Amino acid sequence: MAQMAMRGKWAEGIKPRHFHWILKDKLAVCERPGGYGPHHRRVRRMEEIIWIRRNNFDRVVSLIDAPHNLHNYDEYELRYVHRPLAHGDHLARVLETTYRDFNNLLQAKERLIVHHEELGDVVCGAMAGYLVWSGLIDLPPRAITVIEHITGRVLGPEGRDIVSTAAALPSAGA
Repeated sequence: MAQMAMRGKWAEGIKPRHFHWILKDKLAVCERPGGYGPHHRRVRRMEEIIWIRRNNFDRVVSLIDAPHNLHNYDEYELRYVHRPLAHGDHLARVLETTYRDFNNLLQAKERLIVHHEELGDVVCGAMAGYLVWSGLIDLPPRAITVIEHITGRVLGPEGRDIVSTAAALPSAGA
């Protein structure tokens, strides 16, 4: 495994930016490890992936359209699922597949960390939608409020559209 023989204060890595638990000790969200766009740093990516491993996450779920970072997860022997959230006609199908993945992995007692480029509407909307779809929260507005409270971010139109789409899906119990 690449560079895991580190010692000293950096051996534990660093917590990814905007890390928040959605379901305590089960399901978390963050910004893309290493940052996004011009803020992306290779060393930071490595340190954040080390932190993810050291904190016993079993799998990373990437919602990014492109396969950014996936080869780095392989390099550090960190399992991942790539589920690009395509908007438009395919959103409902992708959400249903993604939410079923979440349920299967969580039922198998895996700890998941979900990211997109930034912690914004896509991730926050997907998480609020999952809370409704899974039956953990009954109403979309309540799920939106809970996610906004957890992340400290206001959900915009794109995120609210994801929640509405998720709420129209057959529920987890169906």
